[in-house]
Amino acid sequence: MTRIESQIDTTSKEFYRNRRLMLDRIGQMNQEEEEIRQGGGPRYIESQHKKKRLTVRERIAHLIDPGSVFFELGLYAAYQMYEEWGGAPAAGTVTGLGRVSGRLVMIIANDATVKAGAFFPMTAKKVIRAQNIAIENHIPTIYLVDSAGVFLPLQEDVFPDTDDFGRVFRNNAVMSAMGIPQITAIMGMCVAGGAYLPVMCDHILMTEGSGLFLAGPALVQAAIGQRVEAEELGGARVHAEISGTVDFREPNDEACLARIRDLVDKMGHGPRAPFDRIDPRPPAYSPEEILGIFSSDPNKQYDTREVLARLVDASEWEEYRPDYGQTVLCGYARIGGWAVGIVANQKLHVATTGPGTGQKRMEFGGVIYTESAEKAARFIMACSQNRIPLVFLHDVNGFMVGREAEWSGIIRAGAKMVNAVANSVVPKITVICGGSFGAGHYAMCGKAYDPRFIFAWPLARYAVMSGESAAGTLVEIKLRQLERQGQKLSEKEKKELSNSIRATYDQQMDPRYGAARLWVDAILNPAQTRAALLWALEAVALNPVLPEFKTGVLQT
Repeated sequence: MTRIESQIDTTSKEFYRNRRLMLDRIGQMNQEEEEIRQGGGPRYIESQHKKKRLTVRERIAHLIDPGSVFFELGLYAAYQMYEEWGGAPAAGTVTGLGRVSGRLVMIIANDATVKAGAFFPMTAKKVIRAQNIAIENHIPTIYLVDSAGVFLPLQEDVFPDTDDFGRVFRNNAVMSAMGIPQITAIMGMCVAGGAYLPVMCDHILMTEGSGLFLAGPALVQAAIGQRVEAEELGGARVHAEISGTVDFREPNDEACLARIRDLVDKMGHGPRAPFDRIDPRPPAYSPEEILGIFSSDPNKQYDTREVLARLVDASEWEEYRPDYGQTVLCGYARIGGWAVGIVANQKLHVATTGPGTGQKRMEFGGVIYTESAEKAARFIMACSQNRIPLVFLHDVNGFMVGREAEWSGIIRAGAKMVNAVANSVVPKITVICGGSFGAGHYAMCGKAYDPRFIFAWPLARYAVMSGESAAGTLVEIKLRQLERQGQKLSEKEKKELSNSIRATYDQQMDPRYGAARLWVDAILNPAQTRAALLWALEAVALNPVLPEFKTGVLQT
């Protein structure tokens, strides 16, 4: 394969400026993430310890293999949401990939320090997202249950819909039917509808002092007038000796987690996916240098190949049609030994010859032209045909517009690319590096196109259009509304309105806003992108099933 020869000057002012900007944002987010990991805070952590129970993160640390890493997903879920209720850090639950007894597993664990582990609307959605990742990739799943059930003040947003609380139990049943192992440990309260989750799994463990019941003592008394203590109603002894509901009764958290490790150790292995893998090789250049290469300024250029050189094995890359449709890079490489196809927006402007005219023209980096869309569509189809997972790297302003673009068939070419992405059968992994706007977001495998994992960098931005364009449009709409009401704003008032609208829109483009709503699974330090892709590639390889590849009607 061809090695990418880097031309980056790591001593340049531009490199230093880019790196400084990224490090500032990473530092800010590191502080935020540390605060989120505190859950309900010291008071509630102490309360958990007084019950002789571990906190959720202590439990996970005991569960995963010593010295291994927990790859957390959805940390920013519910970020800056539910503040009228005191907030819900990480949506009151922790999800992610870990290694238990050498096996890759999905871990879903309630945080009892956040409203007693109650389910907010985003809690249900976060659990369902983790389950969907497990379903798509056939990942064994471990639940650590410690929850008071639905957060009643918001029950109308938790209870009824297809992405709400009931879907969790439906997914339990589907995963079981698919042969995906599920183990549940009840390590606190497990009440009402939530009681179905553990009973629909392969193995149920329960610690002393925990409770499992459809209705707690207070509700039982209110409903049927019966007075009963929690332990007698649904404690560990009751379910181990009388109801026969639990498989293992454990004295404490530590013993319970050790038992889970023993159970995972005995699991058999299913067939693997048909993706090619060889011994991995590190990139020839340090991934840390990505921080100085990438520019979040939409008006600045950078060579995306320089980013690829710091992600792929040995910095080797076989570029597909390198001289055609150059604003989208397509090619083959390996990441951690895994063969992958990469589709990435090129941020360099490209001098080229217009098709049909022979005239020289400049194509803008980050814009998808007719030729680049057609190339990408053809490459994506080839990867599905040859069983090669796809990695998409976003820094896209959208599709080209204007007379020449329309005459060249940009809509037809864009539809072809969207069709190829939608119908591709190999796993897709998406990383939003910089901008990701409008139809460009869709065509590059945005959330709506079923990437198995979707990540973002700290300075990413995405929305239906860029902030500058959107702010101008929204201001104009608001001014016309006010004029129809007989109001005329001064220039100062217009400026204040513009600044207010722009600030709101900029906030909504921030990746933390998207991560709060689970539009992305994790926000990555760019230097850790290769490590995240390795987690994702190992996960997708657990699912051996590839449907037949068909595209339906393609506009030609």
